[in-house]
Amino acid sequence: MSDATIQFDVIISGAGINGAGIARDAAMRGLKVLLLDKGDIGGGTSSWSTRLIHGGLRYLEHGEFRLVRESLRERACLLRIAPHLVRPLPMLVPVYRQARRGLWTIRAGMIAYDALSSRKGLPKHNLLSHAETLQRVPALNPAGLRGAATYFDAQVEFAERLVLENVISAIEHGAVVVTYARVHKFIIESGDVRGVEFSRQVKNQPITGTAGVSPANRGVSSSNERASATARVVINAAGPWVDQVLAEGASSPRLIGGTKGSHLIVPRFPGAPNIAIYAEAETDARPFFIIPWNGKYLIGTTDIRYEGDLDNTCIDNNEVDYLLREANRVIPKAKLTREQILYTYSGVRPLPFTSKKDEQSITRRHFIREHPALPSLLSIVGGKLTTYRSLAEETVDLVVKKLAARWDRARPARSIVSESTSAHVPLPGAATPDFDAFCQDFKKRSRLSEATNDRWLRIYGTRAALLLDLIEADTWLAEVFDDETGALAAEVVFAFRHEFAMTLADCLLRRTMVGLNSACGLNAVASAGAIAGKQLGWSESRVAEEIAAYRNSITRRNLLAHENKP
Repeated sequence: MSDATIQFDVIISGAGINGAGIARDAAMRGLKVLLLDKGDIGGGTSSWSTRLIHGGLRYLEHGEFRLVRESLRERACLLRIAPHLVRPLPMLVPVYRQARRGLWTIRAGMIAYDALSSRKGLPKHNLLSHAETLQRVPALNPAGLRGAATYFDAQVEFAERLVLENVISAIEHGAVVVTYARVHKFIIESGDVRGVEFSRQVKNQPITGTAGVSPANRGVSSSNERASATARVVINAAGPWVDQVLAEGASSPRLIGGTKGSHLIVPRFPGAPNIAIYAEAETDARPFFIIPWNGKYLIGTTDIRYEGDLDNTCIDNNEVDYLLREANRVIPKAKLTREQILYTYSGVRPLPFTSKKDEQSITRRHFIREHPALPSLLSIVGGKLTTYRSLAEETVDLVVKKLAARWDRARPARSIVSESTSAHVPLPGAATPDFDAFCQDFKKRSRLSEATNDRWLRIYGTRAALLLDLIEADTWLAEVFDDETGALAAEVVFAFRHEFAMTLADCLLRRTMVGLNSACGLNAVASAGAIAGKQLGWSESRVAEEIAAYRNSITRRNLLAHENKP
């Protein structure tokens, strides 16, 4: 069957968190879905965030109560449907004299935050005195400290896995996914969008099939084979690239006016807190974080207007200085320098375009933009990790209405579910009636180390059982290939055979998460390549090309962080 003969209900361009969530929701309702991305699943903005699932405390000062309520509701939902990936995170907000947000302002915000939260949500806030604050975080700067507030939000340690599991769920419900597929053109007939033309950068990657799974020996090539697919509705969920996609045949005013957010990753340092710090920067009064993350610390974020290359966003010197200065001010004992930075990362928020507001006051709400001249085209503007599911539900509600208005008789309408169930069905890694009981049982029957069990459960959840099956079939796969994370060879094989990885970068950065270790995976890439060569049949030249490509892919993470290192 040729690509052009496949009639989808929905084609989605962009496999970040928004596109993945929309694909899942649509497929769960019985729609025939095609999800495309010019790179890997979750390889764009979704992997460059601060990795928080938060209620939007700071949005209160801009009066966005509806967004806060939505965020808090969705936070509770994700804690329920993805407990292996999303976990409660205690936060401390220190309050200093001369700060823009005083103690009473913080207290009022916390009371409002609690009031908007679910009654069955996370614990409520507490106010701490000067002495109590220093008892909680002894290394906190005492000068001018008036006290602090503590409260709970949530962290998604590996946001990449959250995106991936939404895609896996979509595939389980019949969606077709094609990565490394760049949309080049809208197919426009009779004054409306009828589909897309795209090029596939991976040889022989199937557009049809139940899982979009490509054999492991197929890799990225220079091939730009053209393909096309038709659909009743096309959704542009390309994040910061939304305007670029629209430029391929859809006339539209500018929709995206993104801001750049950058982060530092550092090892544990003197005075490092065991709680996340949510502080006000002295430089510009913008909130920033110091967060325990993945055995290290994440410091961020910045918020800067950005008009540069979306595919090569990286931190600049001013941002490095800003984050180091503010972190050292809050925790003077840290004395962090550039030499201590392990790596950095930057991304662009897909915020709505505006020329009138400062960066901090640009709304973080999402918008589903209809195009009057092309009624079957929708564009997604904005969106956050926290609220991706509600955005997806809202989008698919609109799609169902559009389809119902002109549904053809060839497709029985009874096969479509009008209401979303995505808030109640766990993601694949939490597919069990009792996740805690599953974890206890898994540890009892696993012959692996306690560290490996804990690692697998927090990354793969219930899917860790599939990894055990691989090791039982081939005990060599129980070999460790990265000493820092303790990752096993089975994880490399699993990434390609069961999680749609096409390259070593996909495997290390967005499947096994080894690429987020202290060395950005550089210490493990050769071993991972050797495993692929042995277990997946890669040639020596393929292994060498993949290793070189991986090293190149993380250049932007190390561009400035290591420039002064010997």
